[in-house]
Amino acid sequence: MVAKTSLTALVATAIHCVTARPDPNLYRRAISKFNEIRTCGLSDAAPTVKAPKVNPWAQITPDDVTAVWELVHSSEAGLNLTHPDNATLTDNYVYFIDTLPTNKSAILPYIDGDAELPAKYARVVIFEGGKDEPVSQEYMVGPLPVGSETSVAKLDYIFNGGKGGAVPFNGRNFDGKRSRASEPLLKSIMEEIADITVALFDGAYYGSGDERTNISAGSPTPVSYDGTQAFRNIMFRYPGAATYLVPIDLYVMLDITGTDASKYFLKGIVTNERFFRTTTDLRAAYDAGELKSEFPQTREQEWALVKNQPEMGVRDLEDRLAPQSVELGGKRYKYDKEQQYVEFMGWSFYLSFTRTLGLAFYDIRFKGERVLYELSLQEAAAQYAGYQPKAANTVYHDTYYSFGTYAATLVEGYDCPFGSTLLNISFPEGDREEVHPAGLCIFEQDSGYPLARHRTGGSSDFGFSNLGTVKGSALHLRAVYTVGNYDYMFDYAFHLDGSIETEVRASGYLQSSPYYKSQGRFGPRISQGTQGSYHDHILNFKADFDILDTKNSLQVTELVVVNQTQPWYEELGTFEQMEFNTTVMETEKQFNWAANGQAMYSVVNNDQTNAWGEKRGYRIIPGKSNIHLSIANSPWTRKQSGMLKSHLAVTKQHDTETYSNSWQNINMPEAPQHDFLKFFDGESVDDEDIVLWFNLGMHHFTRAEDIPVTLFTEAVSSIMFAPQNFNDRAQEGDLRNRRWVEVDEEGGLTYEDYGIELPTCQVQLEEPVTKIEPWASI
Repeated sequence: MVAKTSLTALVATAIHCVTARPDPNLYRRAISKFNEIRTCGLSDAAPTVKAPKVNPWAQITPDDVTAVWELVHSSEAGLNLTHPDNATLTDNYVYFIDTLPTNKSAILPYIDGDAELPAKYARVVIFEGGKDEPVSQEYMVGPLPVGSETSVAKLDYIFNGGKGGAVPFNGRNFDGKRSRASEPLLKSIMEEIADITVALFDGAYYGSGDERTNISAGSPTPVSYDGTQAFRNIMFRYPGAATYLVPIDLYVMLDITGTDASKYFLKGIVTNERFFRTTTDLRAAYDAGELKSEFPQTREQEWALVKNQPEMGVRDLEDRLAPQSVELGGKRYKYDKEQQYVEFMGWSFYLSFTRTLGLAFYDIRFKGERVLYELSLQEAAAQYAGYQPKAANTVYHDTYYSFGTYAATLVEGYDCPFGSTLLNISFPEGDREEVHPAGLCIFEQDSGYPLARHRTGGSSDFGFSNLGTVKGSALHLRAVYTVGNYDYMFDYAFHLDGSIETEVRASGYLQSSPYYKSQGRFGPRISQGTQGSYHDHILNFKADFDILDTKNSLQVTELVVVNQTQPWYEELGTFEQMEFNTTVMETEKQFNWAANGQAMYSVVNNDQTNAWGEKRGYRIIPGKSNIHLSIANSPWTRKQSGMLKSHLAVTKQHDTETYSNSWQNINMPEAPQHDFLKFFDGESVDDEDIVLWFNLGMHHFTRAEDIPVTLFTEAVSSIMFAPQNFNDRAQEGDLRNRRWVEVDEEGGLTYEDYGIELPTCQVQLEEPVTKIEPWASI
């Protein structure tokens, strides 16, 4: 459409959209539906599309889960299993069932050729406490569905620590059964000193199920160094919704080595920055009046709840609904629910989900050409600092807790825009499938800036002769995982220009410590008796690039400063100049971003060039807060956290190096089940199938503004993969959402809208419904 109008009239063209404010109680699909009164398309479901092939990365089915459970419990399997509900430390029982990732070498002939769909296998973790040498052992069960050809075999090939899928008992997951085994010892110790804890902290612990107990016990990981011993360093808090923010200054350290709980013993008690080896030593100090609370803790926790706090006051006009992002023109992405396949503005990809890692992307293509084979989280880690057993000892690997199972229900209009496509998250739990409603959302969102813009000068009253501006937006896939005290928001954005952005934000309660003036070097005082313990958040990702095919290289373009002369500047003599020095990384390597950003890292295909003869590739661009772990040689992260200790790493792809970490690594810092550092054995990464591993994260310099919870605004980290000569020109020329404005000879404006008119519509949000609908699951 071409129209002639004034600039004022052009700007005044508007969208009329009236929205009724929804009920705030939107949790668990008490989430607003939409009643469209025309033509916004706000309530439209995503158009359907048929995936080109069956998703080879999909989860095993609920029927498969049940059949695998029955098979491993059968006498034919010979595993001598006890049902987990009835098991003890010295029994064999299933800990979890998950989907075993299919090898890339098996999938490529299928996804790119005419090979048959590869067989699926289940991953089964069994705690074998009934063996002479008790271990945790992983098994692979398949092919699925269960039939005459299905077998149960040890899953060893994806682990390089020397023991395959086995982990010693002392290094295995500290599950409820291990906690219950050490409970009698803890109870006896705390009963013996109950009068002291009541006097000092107005609290006592008589066991987790005793009604007299009014303080809660928790312990960090790791619980072992190498699996030959085990310990439990217990801290205490006041119970409640915000328990992480009200710690008390009491720590009990236990030795819990082995399966015989009668041999467990007290290692010591810590309070007042002092270590007491026995309860007798503690009592002597108490009787001498040497113990006190420097900053007594509060039990009251109302101040720490994430709800409106009247004492904070009122901001003018805050009673109005905040601005909303809505897909006014209707959804522009397509979704195949059955195959978990998405298409958007030239992008296409498959989705996958596991209980261990959560959401992952496969076969990511732009305009039909593959960019990435896989983009997935590998680990969400945190390491703390402090002068007491809990903070000094705490390192979390959240895959240890089955990270994917904590995908939380999303609140429409707040966690995701109104009108988002909401998908259930499902995963195996025991012999069945568990479903978390609305655990993933998909939406297209205005970028908040144009994709491209330029005006040329002129002598008109408007100050230009022509102006072009292109609408910017991106498709987002978002999930929030609430693991204990933290909510991690993962947002993957597919931009119109062919760029992919990965962003992580962190919110939630700090794992805090009791405050002492002498310990200010570990964090500030943030509440009455609470210190915000400094810590690192590191999130490790895998990006298996296949730029057009599996022969890629990592090109390093350094910006160097050289002294040179140029004959047309004879009067300057020698002067400094910038130039490029381009090399290729030859062998596997861990490395960091260059100082001052003076290097560009690009994954390129040496055999594929664009129209100008430049190697086609994708650039790796650091975003906000690209960090690595601060500590290089901590006893708690010495060998099992190697993937966290550099910004980036590149390796040659192997089916045996599927993951950078093992979910069971956390308790084995000296002898990991899977050692990322062993990936680096001198193999070539030039013209090979290469994998980039990268870290996002935050150095969490805690502050009073972390109360009640850390804010998403500043606790954020991101990275972008952007075309680098992948195309012949910028990918904005085939998008019609743009305006071309010219000043004509008469001083008026002529503009082209390319048939994309601004809609006039009215939208009414209905009352929320409480029935959970059978949405698509992933």
